[in-house]
Amino acid sequence: MKRSQQVALCGMVAALCTLLLFLTGMFPFSTYALPALAGLLMVSVAVETGANWAFTLYVAVSLLSLLLTPDKEAMLMFIAFFGHYPITKFQLEKLRFKPLVWLLKFLCFNACIVVSYLIIIYVFQIPDIMTEFGDFGRYSVYVLLALGNVLFLAYDFALAQVMRIYTYWFRPKFLRRSSK
Repeated sequence: MKRSQQVALCGMVAALCTLLLFLTGMFPFSTYALPALAGLLMVSVAVETGANWAFTLYVAVSLLSLLLTPDKEAMLMFIAFFGHYPITKFQLEKLRFKPLVWLLKFLCFNACIVVSYLIIIYVFQIPDIMTEFGDFGRYSVYVLLALGNVLFLAYDFALAQVMRIYTYWFRPKFLRRSSK
């Protein structure tokens, strides 16, 4: 791609990602769905321009989301995981040793989720998130993290399918580019 095409693609994806994150304020039930969808848009940038451009775009959208996203939990989920994971996945899957790839993916997910909730509790001063579990038990955090790992597997699978569709169907058919 020419540099002007790369800049235009990044600009359009930045605008769409920012719009999706802004919409979390209008649709409160979309705290996780819209940041995940915004992350899926990063696939096109990672494939078309490479990891450096994609990470630069991720930083730009993260900074814009700090200013424009009304739902701070959605903003944090995008910054902590959904924004960078499609790019990270794209890079990790270049490794040949699959058990290492999966270990790194799970370490990335768990570290991102734990850090994001620590930020919610200690930086945003929302300790009520832990007391909401109430009668669910003192092991509820571990149960929810385990369920989160199951959902992460589903997200990783869906992201792989989106990458495959984009690379082998959308690119050749609509962009007239062969798959890499």
